[in-house]
Amino acid sequence: MKYLSFFDNVEKIVLEDELAKFLGVNEDGIIEFGYADIVKSAGHSCGTVAGAYLVALKGLKALYGEEVPKRGEIKIEIKKIPEDDNAGVVGCVLSNITGATTNYGFGGIPTGKFNRRNLLFYNADIDTDVRFTRLDTNKQVGINYRPRKIVNPMKILMSAIGENATDEDKKTFPTRFQEMVKTVLENADIVIEIS
Repeated sequence: MKYLSFFDNVEKIVLEDELAKFLGVNEDGIIEFGYADIVKSAGHSCGTVAGAYLVALKGLKALYGEEVPKRGEIKIEIKKIPEDDNAGVVGCVLSNITGATTNYGFGGIPTGKFNRRNLLFYNADIDTDVRFTRLDTNKQVGINYRPRKIVNPMKILMSAIGENATDEDKKTFPTRFQEMVKTVLENADIVIEIS
């Protein structure tokens, strides 16, 4: 897949997945996600996908510090329902990275180990956009994504589809839109709030 070069400049997310090791995917169970991987699974690159990637990146760092995060051992709660403000997209991205699912994921081996179900929840009663909880220590971190601190994705979108959009606006939209995504990704410390 050809994609924009800035995708490669985004910090990768590295996790350890005991299930991958158990099933012989690789010897150490280390799984690495780049932004391009998430774009492929989402089918597009936008402010929401970029934001969800950054939520995972920054949230996992806050949750695990110097430790390698354990894929499949993280509970994720999302404040909104899937249909509100593309929270479902956020959930899909976070699910791909962490392995957490609602009721549709891997149910584990017969001993019950490696269960990925019931680790992702929407409509959660939390004070932040998203909350991560380590299953081994119960440590929690809350994460907010605030892209409007630096960009206005809706304004860029409307510039291409609004009634005043010119042919030039429509032609330059994809480039301008991805520049907005790039700006979000380059300013993770501004758009992501950890509590």
